[in-house]
Amino acid sequence: MLFAAPASAARLITYRPSAMTLFAGARAAELRGDSRRAASLYASLAAADPSNKVVADRAVGQAIASGDMALALRLIGKRAPVTLAVDARLLLAADALRGRRPEQAVQILQLDAPSGSLKFLAQPVLAWTLIERRDPRAQQAIDAIPAESVASPLRVELGAFALLAQRNTAAADVLARRAIDAGGGRAIALRLAFADAFLKAGDQARALALLDTAEPAVRRARALVAAGRRPGTGIETAAQGLALILDALALDLNRESGQSLPIVLTQIARFADPDNDYHRILSGSLMSQADRADDALAALRTIDDRSVYASQAHDAEVNALTKANRKPEALARAQAFAQARDADYTDWGRLADALDASDRQADAASAYARAIALLPADLPNAWQFYLLHGAMLERSGRWDQARVSLEKARALAPQSPTVLNYLGYAQLERGENLDAAEALISEAHRLSPDDASITDSLGWAQFKRGKLSEAIKTLTEAATKDATEAEIHEHLGDALYSAGRRFEARNSWNAALVVADDKGRARIQSKLQSGLGATNAAK
Repeated sequence: MLFAAPASAARLITYRPSAMTLFAGARAAELRGDSRRAASLYASLAAADPSNKVVADRAVGQAIASGDMALALRLIGKRAPVTLAVDARLLLAADALRGRRPEQAVQILQLDAPSGSLKFLAQPVLAWTLIERRDPRAQQAIDAIPAESVASPLRVELGAFALLAQRNTAAADVLARRAIDAGGGRAIALRLAFADAFLKAGDQARALALLDTAEPAVRRARALVAAGRRPGTGIETAAQGLALILDALALDLNRESGQSLPIVLTQIARFADPDNDYHRILSGSLMSQADRADDALAALRTIDDRSVYASQAHDAEVNALTKANRKPEALARAQAFAQARDADYTDWGRLADALDASDRQADAASAYARAIALLPADLPNAWQFYLLHGAMLERSGRWDQARVSLEKARALAPQSPTVLNYLGYAQLERGENLDAAEALISEAHRLSPDDASITDSLGWAQFKRGKLSEAIKTLTEAATKDATEAEIHEHLGDALYSAGRRFEARNSWNAALVVADDKGRARIQSKLQSGLGATNAAK
């Protein structure tokens, strides 16, 4: 060492980022979806300048988005609720409900705040506080939800829960089924919640009758209910009720905007009802859609393998890795799930999907075969596994074996348009049994006339049979139904070219070229250059 710097010099050269640098870093983290980092940086800024409301709100918002509710509540501190952003007030309401302070929660939701109104939630939450207490006045609170309110669709499910709290299972059954039918993405969660409530109310028969679908979570819950055990999916408290409502809002907003608010809502739902794994699955799925794969995985991996939602959690994890283009990891996780001691048909089906995504169709066929060997005898959707097994065999060049599985799928689901179309089209491609192939596709089209891919199959069958004018009409209809499918436009172009309508054919091929994959693009480009021939015709 040539010389030693004095302590004062060391203090002089210590780097301290400026407020502008911190804000820029926080904003950059926020934009790339790193809410945890953004919350930390905004919190530092808020501590240095407590009067800056913009920074304070961003700090709270990013803390909520990251799921760090302890930090969010600490940042909120003693601020007046009326000064807070919408997400912060929702968190305060959830915290009040968790702390058994329902009156405070309702007051927070009823505030006229500059950042936006949450009044539409006040009446449903009030209803839930009465349901929790088994107060018969709950129905009056439900009836008081205005018909024009955003919350009005919730009246049916609230009514069912209110009746179940009073052990009126016969009347609740009608409303519960209506709520499930209208539940959309929450249908499984509602089904399990109602089944839990029916069993608690002493009506095991109605609980079992609700659990009649092929979904793995439902089947797991049914086994528990059949043994007289509650599946642990009940909604009984106002905090849990708010969480279920927030899930509904998140799904609606995600369908319309796909922005960050749906994730925030599911994070608050997780806070309000931390023991319900459905909130974790929904939150993880939305974070995966928003390209927050690591956050999604962190949420999904908190779900225990003993949970009724374990299979859905494993599906969501593999899907999140696949979407993030981490296919080797996705395949490794799917293999691990399939190799577990208690692996079932869902685990092998998931592995088959991952193998297919990795372009390993022969291995996928083997995995589907393992899944089929483990299928429960009463599984209503068993035909789907035979269809997928046949599809993997067909794509890996084993048509004779594929046809056996496809015929089995047809025997199990003779009215499935998907099965009829696949079996018919596969024969059409090979020039086999053309009369029967066209009949299968025609029946599929009759059963599902609005399906563009099936309409395309019918048009292509007509083209293969020499029915040129019919084919052009049908393929034009298919292209109108789905303008984004390359194969439909290519088929239409081939039919138009064969009819001598060369200019229109080029238009269709150009439309196909925009959305075609690499293999299809080369074939279409050759047609645009030299016309349709035996070597570049679509199949």
